[in-house]
Amino acid sequence: MVKVNFMNDKTEYANVVTLPSKNILGKIKKDDYEVNLYAGKEIIDFLNNKSYIKNDLNKYNAGKINMISGAFGAQKAYLTSILKNNNSTLIIVPEQKDIFLWNQDIKFFMPEKQVLFFPIMDKVNFEVTYSSTERLRDRVQSLAALYDNKDVVVIASIVEVMQKIPSKINVIQKTWTISLQDEIVRGRILNKLVDLGYERVDQVERVGHFSIRGDILDIFSINEENPIRIEFFGDVVDNIRYFNKDTQRSVSGLNKATIFPVTIGMEIDDCIFSYLNNSHLIFDEPSRCKEQLKKYFKEEKENKEKAFDWNYVINILNKKENIGKCTFFSLLKQKIEGIEIQSSFNWDGQTVTNYQRQIQIFIEDLRKLLERKWSVIVLAPSISIYKELQNLFSDFGINISKEIKNGEVYLTNGTISGGFEVPSSSFVVFSAGDIFGKHKKKRFAKFSQGKQVRYFSDLKVGDYVVQRSHGIGKYIGVNTIEIDGIHRDYVTIQYAGDDKLYLPMEKIRTLEKYIGPEGKVPALNKMGGIQWERIRNKAKKSIKELAEKLLKVYAERQLAKGISFLPDSSEQIEFEDAFEYVETPDQLSATEKIKKSMESSTPMDMLLCGDVGFGKTEVAMRAVFKCVMSGYQSIVLCPTTVLASQHFKTFSERMNKFGVNVQLLNRFVKTSEKNKILSGLKSGQIDVLIGTHSVLSKSINCRRLGLLVVDEEQRFGVFQKEKWKSLTSGIDILTLSATPIPRTLHMSLSGVRDMAAITQAPQNRHAVQTYVIEYNEDIVKEAVLREKERNGQVYFVYNRIESIDMMKDRLEKIFKGKVRIGVAYGRMKGSELEKVMFDFYQDKYDVLLCTTLIENGLDQPNANTIIIYDADFMGLSQLYQMKGRVGRSDKIAKAYFFYRKDKVLSEVAEKRLNTIREFTELGSGFKIAMRDLEIRGAGNLLGSEQHGNIYNIGFSTYCNMLEEEVSKLRAKIYKTPIPKKIHHAMIEFRQEAYLDKNYIDNDNSKMEIYYRLSSVTSIEELNDFIDEVIDRYGTPTEPVKRLFKIAEMRIKASELGIGSIMDEGKTVLITWAAEECLKKINWMNLPKEILMKIHILPGSPARVRINKAAIQENITDWISEFIDKILKEIHR
Repeated sequence: MVKVNFMNDKTEYANVVTLPSKNILGKIKKDDYEVNLYAGKEIIDFLNNKSYIKNDLNKYNAGKINMISGAFGAQKAYLTSILKNNNSTLIIVPEQKDIFLWNQDIKFFMPEKQVLFFPIMDKVNFEVTYSSTERLRDRVQSLAALYDNKDVVVIASIVEVMQKIPSKINVIQKTWTISLQDEIVRGRILNKLVDLGYERVDQVERVGHFSIRGDILDIFSINEENPIRIEFFGDVVDNIRYFNKDTQRSVSGLNKATIFPVTIGMEIDDCIFSYLNNSHLIFDEPSRCKEQLKKYFKEEKENKEKAFDWNYVINILNKKENIGKCTFFSLLKQKIEGIEIQSSFNWDGQTVTNYQRQIQIFIEDLRKLLERKWSVIVLAPSISIYKELQNLFSDFGINISKEIKNGEVYLTNGTISGGFEVPSSSFVVFSAGDIFGKHKKKRFAKFSQGKQVRYFSDLKVGDYVVQRSHGIGKYIGVNTIEIDGIHRDYVTIQYAGDDKLYLPMEKIRTLEKYIGPEGKVPALNKMGGIQWERIRNKAKKSIKELAEKLLKVYAERQLAKGISFLPDSSEQIEFEDAFEYVETPDQLSATEKIKKSMESSTPMDMLLCGDVGFGKTEVAMRAVFKCVMSGYQSIVLCPTTVLASQHFKTFSERMNKFGVNVQLLNRFVKTSEKNKILSGLKSGQIDVLIGTHSVLSKSINCRRLGLLVVDEEQRFGVFQKEKWKSLTSGIDILTLSATPIPRTLHMSLSGVRDMAAITQAPQNRHAVQTYVIEYNEDIVKEAVLREKERNGQVYFVYNRIESIDMMKDRLEKIFKGKVRIGVAYGRMKGSELEKVMFDFYQDKYDVLLCTTLIENGLDQPNANTIIIYDADFMGLSQLYQMKGRVGRSDKIAKAYFFYRKDKVLSEVAEKRLNTIREFTELGSGFKIAMRDLEIRGAGNLLGSEQHGNIYNIGFSTYCNMLEEEVSKLRAKIYKTPIPKKIHHAMIEFRQEAYLDKNYIDNDNSKMEIYYRLSSVTSIEELNDFIDEVIDRYGTPTEPVKRLFKIAEMRIKASELGIGSIMDEGKTVLITWAAEECLKKINWMNLPKEILMKIHILPGSPARVRINKAAIQENITDWISEFIDKILKEIHR
């Protein structure tokens, strides 16, 4: 399967780097499928050759305020692309839903354009502890782009653009522009950025952060999509460039950086129109815009104070200030009261028939068009639909052209809101939705992958660490110590009895951060290693037993004869096409990987990771459907009855039309009904069974079970998981997880299990607006009533069953009958719980007062506000899951995390709540899982037997030992050699080679650099890392250059099997660790001048001593050359 981001094929830095020119990247060929990045441009070029369109539009475009009538849907974006110029464009639409249609169409017809949005801001009348900034950033980015007159398109609703904002004059006065060659007094930078509301940090990772390191200033301005790195030469700005916040590497250069204030603190008395700069202003259906604005003012009295009315628009347009041109799109030609239209153009385009899968009628109409020599374009939004259309045309004997031609069909990729025809040009474009009956909603956008998990990124003085030889100690800091005139950096670790270990940075790989059960302080080990070795050996024995149990099950699965499911059928293609949305590339990739594994004869054991709401269920449904189409049965296992009921509803709606029999089994099912289900499974009448863990009881007897799907895997313990695997030998298993537990990831990465990942969010989704705040009933009232005003629903999470009715009474007093409140918790009778949840889905309740039972996979798109009471008592991944229950539609969602008034939060709780606020990006699940591990500790992820081992040796050390045992056992079972560990040579010279204070002053940054430097294993990787360090910290000092030189020597020495190179004063001793490498060396082939300066010592291990007095040049350069000569001899 080709992995393609259809019509959105921009880099991760889509707002920075534009698409390459067509001659560089026009089409990408893969098998028989061409990904055409410029299909929309081809249509434009083709129609532009029709002289009347060009001429008429040129005449029309002469006016300042113009009207285009007759255009509908995607035709408007097409006409906008013809009218385009190099100035910014602001498109104003009536409603939110129109934004997404325009966005889809603009990206097709103008793929080179950056599209921005201007979301409405809430007026926050309360003081928050933490809140997210995504919407503010989106607004500022749009304002900055319009003011700078960048070649962008901003799409916003009429209500959004009419909202009052800070005046342009005041904002510009507070905006700081830094250009190349500017001279800036460096000492003033810190105060300037703090005044603008920016926060100084060690490493810039999110909006509002800045960092100063020597000659480097990193800043993530609120008006930018990516952070900026500014490099100084003295006080002169020498270089400005964007960098990747995840890798910290530079991306592309800039001539200037414009830094907008984070906090403005001024009157809100202006409008977006003031920020226009000779821009093209477009109004979509102005009469509807006017009505929507009136409706907004009627909804809430205070809205009149927050926004300008329609008369303000008329005044702005009549003044014609800041506006290059203004275009009104209206289906019907009309006058606009108070505005003089200077020129009008009537478009003769028409919408096409929606054939609703009436293929025969479509083909008949298509043949007529081709006979009349019309040019026909058909757009396919996905590869599966492309192939389906390809087969369709082939079956009816219709040729597919490779370009747009008269009397032929041109099939290409792309998505628009609806097809259209231009009779005067004998031209028509069909979307797949026009043919197959439903316009799929295009919805994908790559999210930030997140920084790599680094061992020392958050290490603080006083944190516990584990050193390989001495065990658990307390991190004191990094100390630079001078010995015999030579400076070196050491990690200082305190052990029992106030003993201190000064660990040289060459051995930093032997150090790990201690991660253990929450609330338990580990005992410090005694330095010396005897006590530690005893603890390790005890843990090792237990780990080996666990590994044997796990590997036995996995090995049996690998040796077992599995099911080879059939290739995709036509029903499979039709089932997948019925999905309401266009699949993300990751969904397609994961689906293909799972299907391929299902078609092999080896039993599949696949883990599918994907963040909350990223479409894992759809992928699972496709796997289940494939299983059923191959004549087998499938079981879907859920952790809760509520989730099982919801899956039953979803699976039934999608599969029943294909004759698939889906049934639900849980503790609420009556005995008589249960017996029918058991009988149906045994006879094979039931194809899919959905339920809780009871579906795996011994009474379940399937006739032909082929696939087990386990949802929310993290909710089950290890031995529960191994139980279902032992009960289901030979069948395929697919497990889904939104917050992958670290053990699961470890097992996946160590080759015991396959993993697929979905890392792309729906495009129409917004990051959830998050507030962390003291509990306040006025805020609760405001939040609930605001949601009710926009016809939405609210989750109110209260996790105390014994007093949940009292909380309901309190809420009813607050709302005085204005809000309908339902109550749901796990201990309710099955019928009652099911009724409450069903009524909530049917919009019979405005608020669902519930326990944390909603955290597992519930999908109610109309619920877009969640309020969590006593949020500080809950785990991080639990909070993240619940936050994921909202924001599942195109509405802006809000999450309020309340803690009790006047309560002093514990450090752990504060970290949790801050992390939830920090990781507001779509797709933060993996980062949340890792951070939760650090804060909450390992808990009982590996079962009660292993809990003590994790506490005694720490989770990281535990995982390393488990991985080692698994590798050994795999080698034994599969008769393969044990993977050799990469040997790292120890090198010590009597010269200054370290990260001096003048270069890097931050302890955490130092430890990260030392750790990563010790981890590189090739010269290419080293050079890449050195480039990164120079990019981040500037030109290295002499001690740092020597450090890099020694790292290069270490890599080459390790390749030769050298264990150590030690400077003894008058001599240097080289000792081999892997003596087999010596057998490849013919010493007599080395140059005589080298042989004269070395002494090969007898005995074992093999050693070579070098006399420093006999060497004239720098000793490190000479030894480096010596190693190069030996490598050359070996590779001769």
